[in-house]
Amino acid sequence: MTAPEPFGARLRRAMDARGPLCVGVDPHPALLAAWGLGDDIGGLERFCATAVDALADRVAVLKPQSAFFERFGSRGIAVLERTVAEARAAGALVIMDAKRGDIGSTMAAYAGAFLDKGSPLFSDAVTLSPYLGYGALRPALDLAAAGGCGAFVLALTSNPEGAEVQRATSAGGVSVAQGVLDRLAADNAGATPLGSFGAVVGATLREAGADLAINGPLLAPGLGAQGATAADLPRVFGGVLRNVVPSTSRGVLRHGPDVAALRAAAEREAAEVARFTGA
Repeated sequence: MTAPEPFGARLRRAMDARGPLCVGVDPHPALLAAWGLGDDIGGLERFCATAVDALADRVAVLKPQSAFFERFGSRGIAVLERTVAEARAAGALVIMDAKRGDIGSTMAAYAGAFLDKGSPLFSDAVTLSPYLGYGALRPALDLAAAGGCGAFVLALTSNPEGAEVQRATSAGGVSVAQGVLDRLAADNAGATPLGSFGAVVGATLREAGADLAINGPLLAPGLGAQGATAADLPRVFGGVLRNVVPSTSRGVLRHGPDVAALRAAAEREAAEVARFTGA
């Protein structure tokens, strides 16, 4: 049986063909209201179908935020399943923004939910939290590698509260974030053209203050509503700019529900990213 193409290779090809922009599919109550939609299943369905129709055939990555679907219970999860499947069918890679982290069989179950091809929520990659220990993520990392999927592990997040944990240092003087980055680099060693295990590093940081050369993708949330712009990317990411996947949500989605307006907003954001990254 032929091994599946690794996520890192698929992502590199998508970024080269479509540009590196990632758009988050975050059906926040305020966005639903701004679109004239109800904060209910009907509004959720309309919102997601419109976003996928507008963007999935042209951006490299869509990133649904699981929590905004989970709040509607099983009917919300059903919408998430359709959103993921339809986005992937239209050609976008899907990163499930679930930020899961646990141990043992529970971590394996989370991995199966998002990275097993037989799951209704099967995605190209998932976000993970390493704060029960990086080694606890191994069931997800192993399943991802076996299935040609990827993972993005929280390292230096865009929220200011993250620094109290992520910038803390070990007895050896290495920060928690750098320890995560070093483990990712080891797991990506030798991968070409790009490793499949990425880090989440906020575009809102004044500076990374860490070695980001992990031979893997760097998911960079924070463009738009959180205050970062494409002009901030070179300062934060320096020599690894080519591996950055800049992410925006409300910066694009606030232009809905008009499909043409959503596409135009994504094109403007992608052009700004290209201007400052050369992508």
